[in-house]
Amino acid sequence: MTNNSCLDFCVDRLTECKPLLVMIMSVVVITPVNAQFMSPHFTRHQADDGKTAYEENCVECHGQDLIGGQFGPALKGTAFQTRWGGKSTAELFTYTATRMPTLAPHSLSNETYLNLVAYILGSNGVKAGKEPLPADPRALAALILPSASGGPGGGVTAGVALPPPPHPRRNPLEAYTKITDGMLADVPAGDWLTWRRGSEAAGFSPLKQITWKNIKRLRTVWTWTLPTGPNQVTPLIHDGVMFVDGFGDVVQALDAASGDLLWQYTRWLPDTVRNYWKRKHGIAVYGDSVFIATADSHLVALDAKTGSVRWDSPVGDLDKGYGIVGGPLAAKGKVMIGTTGFAPGGNYISAFDADTGKEAWRFYAIARPGDPGGNSWNGLPLDKRNGASIWVPGSFDPQSGLALFGPAQTYDTEPLRIPSTNTGVSNDALYTDSTVALDPDTGRLVWFYQHLRSDQWDLDWAMERQVLNLKVNGKTERVVVTAGKQAIYDVLEADTGKYIFSIDLGLQNLVKSIDPATGEKQIDPDLIPGPDKKVMVCPHAGGSKNWIPGSFNPETGVLYVPLTESCMDLIPIPRGEPKGLLSSGVQFSLRPPPGHDGRYGRLQAVNLQSRKTVWINRQRAPFTSGALATAGDVVFAGDLDRYFKAFRARDGRQLWQVRLNDVPNTAPVSYMVDGVQYIAIVVGHGGPISVDRIPLVPEIHIPPDTGAQVWVFALPQY
Repeated sequence: MTNNSCLDFCVDRLTECKPLLVMIMSVVVITPVNAQFMSPHFTRHQADDGKTAYEENCVECHGQDLIGGQFGPALKGTAFQTRWGGKSTAELFTYTATRMPTLAPHSLSNETYLNLVAYILGSNGVKAGKEPLPADPRALAALILPSASGGPGGGVTAGVALPPPPHPRRNPLEAYTKITDGMLADVPAGDWLTWRRGSEAAGFSPLKQITWKNIKRLRTVWTWTLPTGPNQVTPLIHDGVMFVDGFGDVVQALDAASGDLLWQYTRWLPDTVRNYWKRKHGIAVYGDSVFIATADSHLVALDAKTGSVRWDSPVGDLDKGYGIVGGPLAAKGKVMIGTTGFAPGGNYISAFDADTGKEAWRFYAIARPGDPGGNSWNGLPLDKRNGASIWVPGSFDPQSGLALFGPAQTYDTEPLRIPSTNTGVSNDALYTDSTVALDPDTGRLVWFYQHLRSDQWDLDWAMERQVLNLKVNGKTERVVVTAGKQAIYDVLEADTGKYIFSIDLGLQNLVKSIDPATGEKQIDPDLIPGPDKKVMVCPHAGGSKNWIPGSFNPETGVLYVPLTESCMDLIPIPRGEPKGLLSSGVQFSLRPPPGHDGRYGRLQAVNLQSRKTVWINRQRAPFTSGALATAGDVVFAGDLDRYFKAFRARDGRQLWQVRLNDVPNTAPVSYMVDGVQYIAIVVGHGGPISVDRIPLVPEIHIPPDTGAQVWVFALPQY
């Protein structure tokens, strides 16, 4: 940390200062298969630079010459070598890089952390040489730290064993069971196994200990601070264990009843990884593994009981423009994940064997020339096609056996604006703004349905796909329900993709009519943007509906949806100036709807069977979290003003609220441990949903620094 910052902090708050290398959690590193372990190596130049960095950032706590200080342990000698001897250099590097300095972890460059480790190694008897300490974590994992007995490896020297705590706590990992496809299809009442609870993405909890009658007694029971940064990942809970994903790929297992840390995995990330790719929308649990998509575009399987790495497979090449923001979907022995980004040729969905990490298949979300749909790009060659990002985890229908994903819009809209006159060529731009149904075994496209052709407004249909049993014309049908940013819901047959009906929630002005037989949407031609006209389109490109998901109560047939009332002006960009992210020749300017009353937040309950709105609750602050409906006749949602609220499900009356430390920008969940029902939500502003609405409500101030945290609530147990 910077000069004097640790000292000043510790003088004021001695009891809260944490030593540099006290291991309070397991740090997991990647170990090469069949690795040849050897002593560490580094150059004198690295060690000299490390000494300079140490004197600038660490000396106040750990003393001159690494001998230890009042606020930090010694980093050389018997005690240090006993602590770290026999472990890989990657563990020391990862711990130092992700935990230090105490008040500003990961604030230095990876090169600086590498040099610090070289300095520590040299101070512990390792000789400098011609070969530098490598930056690759896999190479670091093969370099074993010397033990107190002087050996380069061979295990940690025996020390004094610490006595067990007088009252050892229950560790829920001891009773952790494997998660099967059957459990994902029929989730145990107390669990929350996917970002929307089960593989069908309904987002409903059958728990009813907390009801609309007793909810005023709901209290905070524990909180847990997460790594600083935006957080949009829904926590998952199984057998009393909560899995959370923090900014920068820090995955933790917590005791879901107490908040105690059980293990932690911290990924080493290159300095070149942009913060944009560190925002994700989901993790997955399946078998006895936890699956995470990383900021450097890998898919990693962790042992659910220990956090150790089982396999690590690359998904996309960052240098080519591929990243991951959506989360994984696990089903039928596969883990499926979609890419996001601006690479020529567009994005894709890959499937990996859940046991081995071997890539099984790849489906391209932009149709290739010569393939079905390949002639729908207005004659553009493949390298001029882009987009079709996958923003959220897919869904799985256990009845049809199909995986469902929603590729988003293209990023270069202008070449699609005017349809080609060539026979057999269209400007539909498949498979953008579509639902695609894939066979998880092979990746074969079974069916698709395009909800919006040639999207010129960034109003993508890339949100959750909910698989539901719904009465249609008196007969129970298996359907897929999804909406785009316009807050128009399309309902399709789950096994064929055949269109059934649509519901327009009344917040858009773009679609003039919807064909009742096909779902084809007639667009107002006056609202197609162009280089010479300004148009007003509702909603704003941030969406009335966005990725923050709705919740469907199967007992009542009612869907609860958090929405924002907004519009945008599309203003031509002067010729010769950069066209921006969406190469459409226009810029997007947020504005209120005409004649608006200033209440932008909207929670809407819609009966999908009657196709009518049950109630609407409107407020000043836009909603920023997903919705959670429970069997206790309660609906939860959070907003930009940092309030987490509960409403009576039957009529929308607000029942309870609590002020959080930061903006909730994920979805709340409910689970049960030892007979107690809990409600949990993760906060941490920084995602688009939590920042792009701020101009609408300038009096609402969000914290200047991101305070990512898990909040957990329950009824008093007395």
